[in-house]
Amino acid sequence: MDNDQVCYTFDAALEMAITMEEEGFRNYLSAIRQLTNKGAKDLLRENALDELDHKHQLEKALLDGRMDGGDDLDKPIPTMHLDSLFKKQELGPHSGVREALIYAIHLEKGAVDFYGKVSNGCAGAPMGKLFAQLLQEESRHLQALEDLYEQHFMTEN
Repeated sequence: MDNDQVCYTFDAALEMAITMEEEGFRNYLSAIRQLTNKGAKDLLRENALDELDHKHQLEKALLDGRMDGGDDLDKPIPTMHLDSLFKKQELGPHSGVREALIYAIHLEKGAVDFYGKVSNGCAGAPMGKLFAQLLQEESRHLQALEDLYEQHFMTEN
């Protein structure tokens, strides 16, 4: 079966997304516990809080039986695809902000890919809008991380 064309019931779709956000939170938490660099810890902490916020929104939608979507879902969020430039590496105690940013970029890219596939599979279904919204939010996070990376680590000489 081609995973790109799979769509789920509203509840199943939300449960999958909640699991995805929980895994993202756990990945950030695990990385934070290994770091000693305060800047790197702070950066990942912000992203972990975003994951918790998404999870809360999704759980509320599960409870309400609907998801309130944004109106700007048709505008793609441009990213620099920095994930393809840097290999994903596990963080260690001596990892700094640069490594933490690359780690976060890879985690967000994984979420963007996941929501993109499910959004395409559910296009036209009621959950399509939900996943398109989640795709937009994760893309915005990815874009913000890439902008931060560019600002601090990509100097124009």
